[in-house]
Amino acid sequence: MLRVLTAAQMRQAEQAAEARHGMPSALLMENAGRGLAEVARGLIGSGGRFVVVCGPGNNGGDGLVAARFLREGGACVSVVMVGDAAKLTPEARRNVEAVKGFGVTPRTLEAVEPARRGDVVVDALFGTGLSRAPAGAFADAVSAIRGWRAAGAKVVAADVPSGLQSDTGAPFSPCVEADATVAFGFLKPGQVLEPGASLCGRVHRVDIGMGGESSKEVSGPEFFVVEESDARRTLPVRKADSHKGTFGHVLVVAGSRGKTGAAALVAKAALRSGAGLVTVAARADALDTIQAHSAEIMGIPLEASGPLGMGDLDALVAAAEGKDALVIGPGIPRGPETGALIGELLSRVEAPAVLDADALNAVATDLSVLRRAKGPVVMTPHPGEMARLTGKSTKEVQAHRLDVARQFSVGLKVTLVLKGDRTLTSDADGRVYLNTTGNPGMATGGSGDVLSGICGAFLAQSLPVPSAVWTAVYAHGLAGDLAAAKRGQLGLVAGDIVEQGLCEVWLRWER
Repeated sequence: MLRVLTAAQMRQAEQAAEARHGMPSALLMENAGRGLAEVARGLIGSGGRFVVVCGPGNNGGDGLVAARFLREGGACVSVVMVGDAAKLTPEARRNVEAVKGFGVTPRTLEAVEPARRGDVVVDALFGTGLSRAPAGAFADAVSAIRGWRAAGAKVVAADVPSGLQSDTGAPFSPCVEADATVAFGFLKPGQVLEPGASLCGRVHRVDIGMGGESSKEVSGPEFFVVEESDARRTLPVRKADSHKGTFGHVLVVAGSRGKTGAAALVAKAALRSGAGLVTVAARADALDTIQAHSAEIMGIPLEASGPLGMGDLDALVAAAEGKDALVIGPGIPRGPETGALIGELLSRVEAPAVLDADALNAVATDLSVLRRAKGPVVMTPHPGEMARLTGKSTKEVQAHRLDVARQFSVGLKVTLVLKGDRTLTSDADGRVYLNTTGNPGMATGGSGDVLSGICGAFLAQSLPVPSAVWTAVYAHGLAGDLAAAKRGQLGLVAGDIVEQGLCEVWLRWER
């Protein structure tokens, strides 16, 4: 699992590397510049040259080291210096003199021939600490880089594209759009979260000699990127003497007239994700239709009528008896008592519960009901539902996804899945797991129901929280990717994720 560090944490890690491993900043810069040069070489076209655009800080120093390595290798290199020379950091100043020793004299932006097709532009204007939009000569340099890329040059960014906020992935204006970005030592949130991930292009992580131990010595939030090997290792092993009871029984409280498909998708996803048994509890007038979607779905009728309320409590408590996980919410008939019902049910059942869709909307008016839960609670909102849960706007949620997810999960001691591009899983201790699978074709009705079903299945198979959840998130996204590879993104529907994608994932992981 890859550690992701904020700008402040990177500074701590660099200090720790120097103190523990004797890695001075000059050597870290040397390693960073070497890695930057190697990635840049991979982008060069036939007959192309390198244009290295440097700021006065240590990010510019990284670029100057890269320019030196490129020139030493025989390449045609031009260096552009932007900003006040009097503000050069000591390391950047030292590397200005070093690159001059290789016959490269830094010039101003106006004095350099514009980059063109076949050339590579190295963006080393700003590092991870940018806190405001580029202005003046820096804005002109960013605009020039953007123009050169539009003319056909390739752009490689040093750590983050200039103009991108490293901790959030949000761009200032103007902002460089890179074809590749070299992450020095550790990944940064802005390289993983959108729109920063797209602005970074392909991210190459380069070991600059800090050592993995350095990340353990930083304070503050813990962010991780889940890799496929992490999720694959978590997958339950099916032993030869297993039986259906071995793999758990999921109770799905979902569906209503007109929304029977939501319950069916949850149930089928749970079955396709290894749950031994799946039972759906729903209003009697919807249950037959739900079960008709799959012969393997069992059912319990909730005999009352109208929205779910306190009158359904005894029936649901009885239905939950002996179950290993609950999934509550997709397509349920919601009314004024539904939130209180969910809270009371959770207070009487020790099995882990996944709350999705209308279950989230039902408890949003009184989140205190979640504090009475006996078992682990997993909540899977999309950004609009998260806005209702927090009282923020959807725009605010999207602009501060990491902070919003962490604060909510820690405050209520729940595991939160904030869905969307680069879905986040935040646990009750504030650790956040970033997901990189999935595609825009999954932005279709029922996709979230499938995720809830996978989560329920893994929890029923006794996978611990939160690993059961971030594994489900990874598998869900990968299933969507594999299904899209066969169906295309435009025509992808949630059923494809269940029937094609999930089975492909398990085949891939079980080999």
